Amino acid sequence: MNRLFCISLLFALIFTGFANTLSASDSVTVHVKNANSGEPVKLGIPFPKGTLYSPDHVRVLNEDGDEILSQTTEVSTWEPADPSVKWLWVFFFTDESGEYTIEYGEDVRKTVQIENPIVFKNNQRTNGGAEVNTGPLYFEVNKGGSGFLDLVQLDTNGEGFTDDNIVATAIEGRGSFLDYINDSGIDTSRAVVHQQFIEKGSGPLHTIIKVVGEYEYSNPEHENSPFVTYIHAYAGKSYIKVYHTITYTGKPDKSEPLNGKQHADIATQPELIINEQERGQDEGLTEPYDMIESTGFRLQYNLDGEKTFRSELLTGNWWEEGESSVYEASVGNESRYSVFQTGPDATMTANEPNSTNEERIDGFKASISADGNTLEESQKAAGWVSISDNEFGVSIGIRNMMEEYPNELVVDIETGEVYAYTWSPNEDPMSFERNDMGNDGGMVGNFATGLTKTTETIFYFHEGSKTLPEIKETMEFVLDPPVAHADPSWYGKAGVYGFFADADNNFPDLERAMQYKFQWMLFNQNWEPWYGMFTYGDVKNYYFGDDWYQWANNEPSQDYMWWTNFIRTGDPEMYKMAQAASRHTMDVDNTHWPAQKGYRGDTNSSLDWFLSEQEEEGSPYLGMGRRHAGQQWISMLSAHVWLTGWVSSYYLDGYHRGLEIARLTGDYYIRRIFGDHGLRGRRLYLSIWNLSELYDATKEDKYLDELNYRVELALELQKRQGGRMGIDRYGYSQNYLSHGLTKYLQMFDRPDIEQAYLTHARSLRDVPPIDHDYESYLSSIHPLITAYDLSGESEFLVEACKRATNLMIDPMSQPFEDYETQAELQTAMEDVSNLPMTASNSFFSRRMPIWSFSMGLRIFGWTTNYSVPYLIERLGALDDTSAYQCAD
Repeated sequence: MNRLFCISLLFALIFTGFANTLSASDSVTVHVKNANSGEPVKLGIPFPKGTLYSPDHVRVLNEDGDEILSQTTEVSTWEPADPSVKWLWVFFFTDESGEYTIEYGEDVRKTVQIENPIVFKNNQRTNGGAEVNTGPLYFEVNKGGSGFLDLVQLDTNGEGFTDDNIVATAIEGRGSFLDYINDSGIDTSRAVVHQQFIEKGSGPLHTIIKVVGEYEYSNPEHENSPFVTYIHAYAGKSYIKVYHTITYTGKPDKSEPLNGKQHADIATQPELIINEQERGQDEGLTEPYDMIESTGFRLQYNLDGEKTFRSELLTGNWWEEGESSVYEASVGNESRYSVFQTGPDATMTANEPNSTNEERIDGFKASISADGNTLEESQKAAGWVSISDNEFGVSIGIRNMMEEYPNELVVDIETGEVYAYTWSPNEDPMSFERNDMGNDGGMVGNFATGLTKTTETIFYFHEGSKTLPEIKETMEFVLDPPVAHADPSWYGKAGVYGFFADADNNFPDLERAMQYKFQWMLFNQNWEPWYGMFTYGDVKNYYFGDDWYQWANNEPSQDYMWWTNFIRTGDPEMYKMAQAASRHTMDVDNTHWPAQKGYRGDTNSSLDWFLSEQEEEGSPYLGMGRRHAGQQWISMLSAHVWLTGWVSSYYLDGYHRGLEIARLTGDYYIRRIFGDHGLRGRRLYLSIWNLSELYDATKEDKYLDELNYRVELALELQKRQGGRMGIDRYGYSQNYLSHGLTKYLQMFDRPDIEQAYLTHARSLRDVPPIDHDYESYLSSIHPLITAYDLSGESEFLVEACKRATNLMIDPMSQPFEDYETQAELQTAMEDVSNLPMTASNSFFSRRMPIWSFSMGLRIFGWTTNYSVPYLIERLGALDDTSAYQCAD
């Protein structure tokens, strides 16, 4: 492979030139994969600046060119640079088409109108509640009720709702629950709803209710535990999709109280500092205390007469897709049915189980049982259960039932109740103690208190005559959802994340550096395995001695990497992993509690304001992330939080929690709890990127004020750092500045920032950063690309391409999916890699370098993911007949 530069590159750059131009059209093609007819689809799609000025000027056509019902929501704009739409949510129901066309433009209007829109009543008074009518389905969520659905009615004949239509009711205070257990025994929760809101994206076809409440406990040592439930309802449908977030507020272990002392790495004051050596002698850190005994949902169904129970397992090994094995039986003398899914060491706190590099681990088990007697058994549950009589049926499903084990779906015939346990009481309680007393990440800590977990479920209320295939097809809307995606080239040309190439390009040696890596991580997720309720979505960082080490906890915005690779490829596997990664990191890798409740003004008493002002401030670390470590919650660091993927999940997936938690981190920046420490080094560079994305999504002045302060500070510090904006200590974080300032310059005309960045990039070009060996050297590629865009100077692109030759990957000798073991695939990964070994005689020279191709995504983000798609796009714009291509 030729890795030297042809002189023709320079001349091609000089005479050909390059411009990021986009010829906007009046339509975008959308592909929908894995969809049954009539399924809801919500697509986040970007628009280039200046091409769309109203969400009302959009409509959706099917493959026959016929307009179908659709609902559009403006998510964000290009302001302050331009008032045009930047991101749009498009909602519609699928038909038999595999492709759809989104038409947009000044003269475009919807001509098909919905005849029976959703009716949503929201009474926020003290004893009020929310009422939703989708046509066939009516349900209520009441303050003072169960904490979930309090009344469900199903209109099977179109004659309206009466008491004869009641299909389910609530168990007071126990519609949803989070029960703890410790030395004092089980402490059952009582759910209390405080508020319910209509969420952004609600309309006549699709409505979202946000329910906010707390779990209260009888044991005074247990603090109330906040919960948030998003309920998605659909016009003409009798099912709902539910996102439910619990918050762990317990004491995770039996360690001695810190009495105000803080770890030095995250101290907000200098006096009360933990002695880590002494802390390492406290054996209580490895002894569990408050554990999750069970959590989930509970409903009382209203069925009489002969009943039918249905469910499904999957055949084969746990790592295989498997064939369907359905179970259907008439209920006789059975009093309780259960579908239970578990796996190896669900708590992940003893000796974390994993496969060898030659053989996968066992330990996954799924079963259907009646009164404790196993009826069917396999390694994987499909994730749903159904009970019906001649008139009504209730079906419930849990998404990722195996991946987020242990789960259980229960039908209690004797009491007439159904349960969806997202942590099953038939598994050992979930505990959060440390595995050992080792110093991990510079501290001996435990920060489990304040983490959260979000689960996704479907509740389907239907006629009793529905067949098993009909029930199964509906459940798959959530359990195996459709994936909607515009043409991959559209996202890069829209410019919302800068201009980049899609995966179908003429630079295979560079593109393999991307796709092989992501496939390698998916392979390991399904080999190690990286599954479990508080683990799924995370991956590990380092592969040494035939084993993996350290949970990544998202550094450096790994979920964002999955999202951007999804939009570059349209691959449903990338979409699924992007979802899982974002939901894991915003839940488990962040700090959510204790927090002030805040004052909304939805009561009439002025006293409520003054009482809210007396609330305790809460944790100073709200919105701050955990550090990569042996367990997800045992180490923290001030610079460890990345919100770009969360905002992407909000844009692309319509996932409201993404922006909600991004705001939590934005507010953490504003508080500046670490003084000037938080405004220096990589903390400064990362915050500029995070705040640029957050302000762009919210347009809230408080985030802009903080962003502007930090940008100006970076410019000031540059004057003392030899022209470089970043200091050499954090050379690997060059991408934070380049991507953050690129986003900033999308919104603001700042020639002074452009010139300052060019000064910075010249320094990186002329004195290559090697302070972290090739980790920093390769991280400088995107800054050089940015400088080329700002200046048009070819030398920057020449140098970027030169450095990128280290990233080129040869083709494997056989298709990726043909490798059978981790050992075989890891060897193949290194055989095709051209990454350099260390250039120094340091410690790194005595082991495989951490940027090697078979490592995880941490270093890959800095060296490859944030630069290669952008480099390919610039090189692809050159004249192919005269310009050197970074491939054979």
